[in-house]
Amino acid sequence: MNRSSGPVVWIGIIASTCLLLFLFKKMLWLVVPFLLALIIYYFLQPATHRLVLHGFHRKTAAAITGGGFILLLLICAALLFPWISSHAVIWQESMARYIEGGSRLLQRTMDALEAQFAFLERASLSRSVTEEMATFTETFAQRHLANFVVTLAAWLPALLLAPFLAFFFLRDGRRFTKFIANAVPNAFFERTLYLMHEMDKTARAYFQGLISLTILDTIALAIGLWVIGLSGALMLGLVCAVLAWIPYVGSILGCLLVVLVAATDFPLDPGMAYGAIVVFILVRLFDDFVFMPLTIGRSLRMHPLLTVLMIFVGGAVAGVPGLMLVLPLLGIAMVVGETIGMIITDPRLQARYAHARRLRAEQAAADLQA
Repeated sequence: MNRSSGPVVWIGIIASTCLLLFLFKKMLWLVVPFLLALIIYYFLQPATHRLVLHGFHRKTAAAITGGGFILLLLICAALLFPWISSHAVIWQESMARYIEGGSRLLQRTMDALEAQFAFLERASLSRSVTEEMATFTETFAQRHLANFVVTLAAWLPALLLAPFLAFFFLRDGRRFTKFIANAVPNAFFERTLYLMHEMDKTARAYFQGLISLTILDTIALAIGLWVIGLSGALMLGLVCAVLAWIPYVGSILGCLLVVLVAATDFPLDPGMAYGAIVVFILVRLFDDFVFMPLTIGRSLRMHPLLTVLMIFVGGAVAGVPGLMLVLPLLGIAMVVGETIGMIITDPRLQARYAHARRLRAEQAAADLQA
């Protein structure tokens, strides 16, 4: 065990992670496009590096990969918009059909509960829930659609910023590295290069772990839904795994989607919907306590217990954004904290730095005397 990784260093790492989560929650409009830009950067960086190896200047290589990616996004948007417009009515009818299937399942569940428990029948639980559901579905568009459109319009410029940030990361990443390195005393130069390399490796490992986690979730959900006999299990598993990138909210939406599909495709068999709920809960438990520590936690070289605890801490400090950001921030804080700890506790580095300061002071004094 390294001397720098003691309790004081770890207290500082956890405290700084919580502080960063609190601050980032207040500036999500910048954090979200920055994270998306990092994902795009790590996706395009191998192609850019390959072009550089083939003789292209870094700016030219970044322009080819970054510009090509932006052009591809524009082409996809131009092609998808007519297709989405032509299928909007079909999707709306399908959504109404699935919501109706979910309502019937809820009605049968309430009726079964009233048949089992007399106090629920006296409270008219089924009628109350049915009326609330009808009111919600009838007034949903009037109450929430306008807010959704306004929120989407407010977030659109920030999301469009991500490809341009990724382009400048590709083009000027080394310039920023040199800028930081030139500001560091020579005694700490090697440690600073190590720190920046480890931070880059940590961020890359997080996103690789996230992809591995998505694949595991997709396979687990697809197998579970296929076992109970639900059609389209692989596609449902993939959609739910991607939605799970948004903790809590995404998981709830994924579970609701699976239940609506099961209730609509098997209207006479409510056990299918209940089985889908059980499968989803089991996979989510495996995700939180097995898959995530083995993928993201191992990629960031974190102990599984620390991974699980920090997920709960992130949710308590910053809510849903904290759940999404806690692991990458903790990984970077670990690298920074342990590196600073090694610098502070390394007597050779401190002696080199003190000696360099004495030499500069002597040189300045000699210049004044001359």
